[in-house]
Amino acid sequence: MRKLAILGGVAMAASLVLQLAASSVYASKVDCDKVMAELGSGKKVSEVAKDQKISRSSVYRCRKLTKQKEKKGAAAASPAAMTSPAAAVH
Repeated sequence: MRKLAILGGVAMAASLVLQLAASSVYASKVDCDKVMAELGSGKKVSEVAKDQKISRSSVYRCRKLTKQKEKKGAAAASPAAMTSPAAAVH
């Protein structure tokens, strides 16, 4: 009985690893730049998904990733994010 429980746990872990690997491969096939260009032109999410032959969730994922990248870029470029030389002296 104990061996069966261990075998079940190993099988679950293996399936989780395969699912994570498959999702990262799938994510690389979506051209987020193209998706964002279509969204920027005024198309709706469902229209972009249909045109690109991807799921709506992939469109939302591209939008989310793009916003995160923009937020990181803005934070790095903002003067508030940088320390002033005067602050370093004190």
